[in-house]
Amino acid sequence: MLIDATAVPADRGGVGRYVDSLLAALDADGARIAVACQPRDAELYHALAPRSRIVPAAEAVATRTARLTWEQTTLPRLVRRLGVDVLHSPHYTTPLANPVASVVTLHDATFFTDPALHSPVKARFFRAWTRAALRRATLCAVPSQATAAELARTAGADRRAMHVMYHGVDPDRFHPPAPEEIRAVRERLQLRDQPYVAFLGALEPRKNVPALIRGFTLACLGRPDPPALVLAGQPGWDTRVERALEAVPHRFRVIRAGYLPFDQLAGFLGGADVVAYPSIGEGFGLPVLEAMACGAAVLTTRRLSLPEVGGEAVAYGGVDEGAIATALAELLDDPARRAALAEAAQRRAKEFTWAACAVRHRAAYERAHDLHGRTR
Repeated sequence: MLIDATAVPADRGGVGRYVDSLLAALDADGARIAVACQPRDAELYHALAPRSRIVPAAEAVATRTARLTWEQTTLPRLVRRLGVDVLHSPHYTTPLANPVASVVTLHDATFFTDPALHSPVKARFFRAWTRAALRRATLCAVPSQATAAELARTAGADRRAMHVMYHGVDPDRFHPPAPEEIRAVRERLQLRDQPYVAFLGALEPRKNVPALIRGFTLACLGRPDPPALVLAGQPGWDTRVERALEAVPHRFRVIRAGYLPFDQLAGFLGGADVVAYPSIGEGFGLPVLEAMACGAAVLTTRRLSLPEVGGEAVAYGGVDEGAIATALAELLDDPARRAALAEAAQRRAKEFTWAACAVRHRAAYERAHDLHGRTR
């Protein structure tokens, strides 16, 4: 198999963590894989997948246009040169002239179900490539039953051609934190002893951060010692975030933490009173699973895939500010329930492993190779 990892961004968001963790798990499972990657990632992938062949792209592929050009022109030649049987494209796009069996990962259906949550250019781009992948790929991998159902409903996808493969969680990075891990995050954020509500994710419209900020404000009204709200993640294109922040009363504290290093995420998530993730729609919901693995009491929504991840081990609320405020206030007022959720979350998180994800991917590769052979 050849896995094209050139679309992975330098800052490892959900897609980056999926690709990195899958490659490591496939390599540990003994799969014979080659990895095409950005030159900057070659050393990382040599460490993550030491038994695999790492092939840095010779051309500059840092921009989207350059990478797509490389994918459509150079990648098919690389497939032939390496003599691989299956090409896995883990982020929507794939060569239109691919000579071998192909597997494409489609991460979510919100470009169809909620296009207003994305920039117009991005929504058009990913709708077009999702349709192309559904037509041309031997089979498609999706991270949840909800994503498969929505792609079938909105894009006419054949459910038989989509294989559901849940993501996993890395217990080395995401675990109930030691006191020193929590202390390090508190020092970084200058929280001292103040309790806090945590959010982790890009500040983009579908994460519903403006409603979270307003709901947090409502939940804190009348509290003598309100917690802080800490927003960790890269800035997105949601201009409403700034307007919501400007309306927060001065006595309430909202911290824009920006990007947090991986080695501080366990302390950040596990040290929070509540991890709030009121997303409008997810293909999987990796931040929810990672928070669960850290022993956090998680508040999220029942939109799309999130109940598949959280099960009965998280609290659910609505997506508007009033519903968020009500659910958040109930959790802040109930330490016993937060403790019970934290315990249940740790147990459930152990059901999601990258090793199991790798096994399902290997089965998909074998299935794709078999199907491709029949059509030749």
